[in-house]
Amino acid sequence: MFKGVYTAIVTPFDENNKIDFKSLEKLIDFQNNSKINGLVVCGSTGEASALDDEEYIDVINFVVEKSKNKKKVIVGFGTNSTKKTLRHLEKINEIKLDAILVIVPYYNKPTPTGIIEHFKAISANSKHKIIIYNIPSRTGVNAPPSVISELSKLKNIVGIKEASGNLEQISEIARTCDKNFSILSGDDTLTLPIMSVGGHGVISVASNIIPDEISDMCMEFEKGNIKKAIEIHQKYFQFIKSMFIETNPIPIKYILKKKNIIKNDSLRLPLTKILPENAKKIDKIMQEIL
Repeated sequence: MFKGVYTAIVTPFDENNKIDFKSLEKLIDFQNNSKINGLVVCGSTGEASALDDEEYIDVINFVVEKSKNKKKVIVGFGTNSTKKTLRHLEKINEIKLDAILVIVPYYNKPTPTGIIEHFKAISANSKHKIIIYNIPSRTGVNAPPSVISELSKLKNIVGIKEASGNLEQISEIARTCDKNFSILSGDDTLTLPIMSVGGHGVISVASNIIPDEISDMCMEFEKGNIKKAIEIHQKYFQFIKSMFIETNPIPIKYILKKKNIIKNDSLRLPLTKILPENAKKIDKIMQEIL
């Protein structure tokens, strides 16, 4: 079962917009020495959509090698085409991974039946465990609880990253799915509320920079120390919100550079560096919290 905190790491780029593997190694080392449970590579935060196929595989292999089995490794995966996704799956199947995080097909806006058939095809061909990624704000379509409940019956579909922001929906998933089906928050600000209705942890942007703090919050909740978990949630709430003042991963890359964990806060177009006025807002919160 996937429980706890999984950091959705950024993909650092150098001043020439090439992958900065030295900074990536530094970030991985920082995460490996923290309390988190695993790494999520090449997700939304990792700008997977801006990587070409070769870069995507290179980054995954690098993270797997450098994690040295210290942390679980989950890979962001999937396209809006079932045929294309299955073709890409052939390469991913040969890499040693703990799971793949498969996004609900975007842009096409499939019906619930289409979503089910898409994931059934991936499930039938995958050598890895599968975590569904439901993020309607990016895909344009929501996978309702009835779909998740149906998919959870497939042997290798073991969990969901839920970023709908809908606690009623998440409550229904927790009610209808097997107790060993992992429900991970896809919204950092909602991690604690989601755990309170049956969630098991978070795939986190914030843990790029405060991995132990996010881990402590989840662990305190699991131990029944609700008051302590709430204290941590409230302490870092405004800081976490600031990480989404612009499109993720623009702010978190700025913060990681500010803390000298990565060398540059470069992004690939169409994403651009953080606006000066938003950087000042983040700086002010960082001075108060970190």
